[in-house]
Amino acid sequence: MPEPCKHLDQIKVRHTAKKGCEDCLTTGDTWVHLRLCLSCGHVGCCDSSKNKHATKHFHATTHPLVRSIEPGEDWIWCYVDNVMPGDLDH
Repeated sequence: MPEPCKHLDQIKVRHTAKKGCEDCLTTGDTWVHLRLCLSCGHVGCCDSSKNKHATKHFHATTHPLVRSIEPGEDWIWCYVDNVMPGDLDH
């Protein structure tokens, strides 16, 4: 059984009004789904998107947690522990 995520105490941002991948908007590119960094509020595109900006943001910053900001989705992903520690309540 995998160890639980030890980074939930690092959540500083829970919501955003941003409606697009910040990096794709800068370059004029498109995305599939959006992920919110729970450390700093950066919005990046998912790994199904060709640019994978959310994962690139993790590698550049080591901010461990993202959440889906797709309608109806509240799940969290921890890049460090490689686990989905649960949903983020509104």
